[in-house]
This record gives sequence, structure tokens and C-alpha cells, in this order.
Amino acid sequence: MAATEPSPTLHPPTLQRKSSGKKFISYWRKTWPLHVLLLPAVVIALIYNYTPMFGIIIAFMDYRPWLGFSGSPWVGWENFEYLFGYRDARQVIWNTVLIASLKILMQMFVPVIFALLLNEIRIIWYKRTAQTLVYLPHFLSWVILGGIFVDILSIRGGIVNRFLGVFGIEPIFFLANGDWFRITVILSDIWKDFGFSAIIFLAAIAGINPALYEAAAIDGANRWQQVMRITVPGIMPIFIVVVTLSLGRVLDAGFDQIFNLYNPLVYEKGDIIDTFVYRVGLQGAQFSFATAVGLFKSVIGFILIVISYRMAYKWAGYRIF
Repeated sequence: MAATEPSPTLHPPTLQRKSSGKKFISYWRKTWPLHVLLLPAVVIALIYNYTPMFGIIIAFMDYRPWLGFSGSPWVGWENFEYLFGYRDARQVIWNTVLIASLKILMQMFVPVIFALLLNEIRIIWYKRTAQTLVYLPHFLSWVILGGIFVDILSIRGGIVNRFLGVFGIEPIFFLANGDWFRITVILSDIWKDFGFSAIIFLAAIAGINPALYEAAAIDGANRWQQVMRITVPGIMPIFIVVVTLSLGRVLDAGFDQIFNLYNPLVYEKGDIIDTFVYRVGLQGAQFSFATAVGLFKSVIGFILIVISYRMAYKWAGYRIF
């Protein structure tokens, strides 16, 4: 007679549930002070970042403030259909993509080149002074910088046009001509942030093993060869991460900067989605249409961020979650 196997006294899933429960209780007892410290930030985020999201419902309504959410008529996708048939809206989307793309393109290379050049400086005081000077503009708001640029680019006594006049060049309407306005916006954005953006590349360069440079020097490599064979490959993973994640900002052309620099003369080539929403939504009192435009931008931006995040993970192994 074959011996029967003893039946288990406890089922494995039951043991696993109890083990998981004990781990959770143990984890909570150890970390509950940290969760309590985090709680105010979570509450503030819920109140100021997530609660207003319910307002996007007016993108599907003909919202009238005196009727409220419940009394305003429901129009479905009508505001979005109006958006894609609105000539100014299409021009605004094109302006946004063009200006943001050129900004991203410049932000890809200027900070990297600056970081590589700064890394080659051997005079410590000069290096620190240069770093400090290029960081400073990042901490100035566009409200201040907007006033400064309006003054120095003025056609009447602006320092830039006075300098061009020395060479016999006619004064240029930098902030009143659409083409020059785009160039001014892109260059001023680079001037403001390239120093601060270079920090991440300087950190990547600092993480390269110095023994690689010593070995290359022993083998006879000059500074240029060391940069091209060691430094550039060393920062390439973080460069790929920065580039791919920046794709998610292709519809974010910078409201603060444009709003403080533009005027009705350059609306055709300088108006972007954010400033368009401000003009139409707040100044024109078309709340539903402006919300539809903003929602369209947010959805496209979210999709691009997801795509860029997956690209960063695939090409550089970068991931947060």
C-alpha cells in the first residue's frame, strides 16, 4: 500500500499574504515619519495641481460664467472643430512648433560646446568667474529681461542699433519685425539658459575616470584627441537623455519670454499657443475655446513626453519608474 503524502497545514498563498502584510506593517512603522513629512506637499499638489483639472470640462461646453458649470450648454467637440478650422489657431500652432524646435536644437549643442570649452580651462579663478557670469542670467525673470531687451534693442537709441550704425547698417526693428522677432527670441533664450543647462554636462564630464586621460596622454594623444575620444563619448549617454526628454517640450515655446517681448506687430509670427490662450481666453472672454486650445496642447505634450521617455530608456537606459 503506497504511502500518502502529508497534506500541508498552510497553503502557500496564505503564507505569502501574511508575509506581505508583515513586511508592509514593518515598512510603515519604520517610514511613517517620512510619509507625514511628505503629506503637506501631496495635499498642496492635489489642491493646486489636480483639482483645477476638473475645469477642462468647459472645453466641451459653451461656458458662460453667470450660468456656471451646470447651466452652460454642452457642445461636445465643437470647440476643437472650431480650433482646427480657425486660421489664426493653425498659424499659432506652427509658430509654437517652429520656435520651440529651434530653441531645443540650440539648447542641444550650445551648452555641450560651452561645457567642453570650460572643461579645458586650467586657470581656476578664470574658470569659476566664467561659470558664475553665465549662470546669472538664468536667475533673472523675463519681466526684468524683457524690459532690458526692449531698451537695448530699441530703434531709437538702443545700444545694439547704435553699434550697428558705426558700420553703416540701417537700424533694425528687432521687436517689430516678425522674422527678426523669432531670431531675437531664440538667441535671447539661449543667452539666458545655456550656462545653467551646461551644469548637467559639466557633472557628466566630472564623472569620467581621470585615468583615461592619463593613459591617452601617455599614448601621445593631444587635448583635441582626448576630447573627441574620451570626453565626448563619456557625456554621450546624458546628451541622449537630455535630447530625447526635450522632445516633450516641443509645444512649450516659453510664455513668459514671448509675453514680455511681443506686440501686435509680430502676432503673425510670434504668437504661440500659450499667449494665444491668454489673449483669446482672458482678454477675449472665450473661455471654452481657450480651454480647448490648452487641452489640445496638454494632450500632445503628454504623448510626446511618453514617447521621449521610452526613447530615453531604449537608447540610454534612462528611467524614473
